[in-house]
Amino acid sequence: MSMFCYQCQEAAKGAACTGIKGVCGVTDKVIHVQDLAIYMLKGLSVFGQKARELDIENIELNKHIYETLFKTITNVSFSQDDFVKNIKKALRLREEIKKAIVEAGGKVDDVTHHSATWTATTDQEIIDEADRINGKIDAPNEDIRSLRALMLYGLKGLAAYQEHADVLNYQDKGLYAFVQKALASMINDNLTLEENIALVLETGKFGVDAMALLDKANTESYGNPEISEVNIGTRKNPGILISGHDLKDMEELLKQTEGTGVDVYTHSEMLPANYYPAFKKYDHFVGNYGNAWWEQNKEFQSFNGPILMTTNCLVPPRDSYKDRVYTTGLVAFDGCPHIEDRENGNPKDFSHLIEHAKKCEAPTEIETGKIIGGFAHNQVIQLADKIVDAVKTGAIKKFFVMAGCDGRHKSRNYYTEFAEKSPKDTVILTAGCAKYRYNKLNLGDIGGIPRVLDAGQCNDSYSLVVIALKLKEVFGLDNVNDLPIAYNIAWYEQKAVIVLLALLYLGVKDIHLGPTLPPFLSPNVTKVLVDNFGIAGIGEVDDDIALFMN
Repeated sequence: MSMFCYQCQEAAKGAACTGIKGVCGVTDKVIHVQDLAIYMLKGLSVFGQKARELDIENIELNKHIYETLFKTITNVSFSQDDFVKNIKKALRLREEIKKAIVEAGGKVDDVTHHSATWTATTDQEIIDEADRINGKIDAPNEDIRSLRALMLYGLKGLAAYQEHADVLNYQDKGLYAFVQKALASMINDNLTLEENIALVLETGKFGVDAMALLDKANTESYGNPEISEVNIGTRKNPGILISGHDLKDMEELLKQTEGTGVDVYTHSEMLPANYYPAFKKYDHFVGNYGNAWWEQNKEFQSFNGPILMTTNCLVPPRDSYKDRVYTTGLVAFDGCPHIEDRENGNPKDFSHLIEHAKKCEAPTEIETGKIIGGFAHNQVIQLADKIVDAVKTGAIKKFFVMAGCDGRHKSRNYYTEFAEKSPKDTVILTAGCAKYRYNKLNLGDIGGIPRVLDAGQCNDSYSLVVIALKLKEVFGLDNVNDLPIAYNIAWYEQKAVIVLLALLYLGVKDIHLGPTLPPFLSPNVTKVLVDNFGIAGIGEVDDDIALFMN
């Protein structure tokens, strides 16, 4: 039975991937067990809520829920076996939490939804059930289905932030409770359309909380990002390329490669690691190699050394370099060596990866020069007086928030053209891999302020929120929409969805989203977003610039 998946921007024909393989490379067999893993979370969450009412907080269950959400983000795990193990764990956790509820005097027999009662004893039974449910989100009608999809994909993005913070030992029990409340709501057909809309906006509220928690975790662990010039050339030593978003993996890799003669380079969303003081002290941390995630096939080939994938976004590797792609954490691809998780407080063991690197040639240089970044909220706020003065004197007319994701579609050339044509009295605020469409352009500066201010990963989108709210305060405005800021955001996967919901929760209006609107939005839900928040797609570059400037 073919898949049904429409959670990313590159869904086939702008609608859904429905064959035996998705545009991202994931197979129908993997999508089916992914869908069953998510389905299980809904029933688990009902029991999680019941347990919480009895003051039972099951940390393993909490962690399983957000790890599973993260694991099902586009381009994380491509392994059927990985998800079968995940579902087995969910079945075990469900029985354990039910037992704890009963022992505390609670009831479990009143929970009758299939997601809370279905069980299996063999791998084949799990696979058969996964094929049966076949992915499409259950709902009373298309609009509720659309809202549930919007909320689910937002929760996946929220869970990614939550997981990264948890790795650094930063937790928020309120996030656990809300995620389970939201998942449990997806099997409650008695909720009205208005109640579902309220839950979607509440997802945005907790998205802001998760972003703030991760920002705190990163900056308290590694220092505030600093304005930095990052080398994009290569040296003559063998190297390891680290991609993804996990800064704890970055820290441990740098410590273990020190003094080995192996250089470490960042790729794609790991670029902002170059801005943190804790990492800049390592002499063998030499810069960034390559561009956005989707160019892996050619860039991983030319790098020559091993690559460490710490989170999304993995492109199915070619056989010519597959043995050099190491996965870790929640990332999985059958045939790629996997580095196991930490145990008993010990760091991950990267020794095999390092020995592999020593036997490889140095990276083939694909470009030279430097790029500048490190404009997270702490750094930009230090420049606030200079920025405010530039706005008041007319030197800066407008800020364009061009955060989000990059992708393969030719239509994304729009963002490069937009940056090239943007008036010289405008500044681009960015976070996420969308920046690779323009961060190597020579756009100049305004009175020493670069015209592209890179706040970091998509995980660092919170910085753009803080900057906007600080500017509102400095200018003495009552409404964030009165700032000279226009939002022209690119999306690809589910972390961009939670950024969108966070902005909606904060009251930001007139956001333009591209290169296409999400296929999981029904016409009526799209109308609600347009009428209440001014959500719009993108058009021709010249027309959009004129619209934003006016």
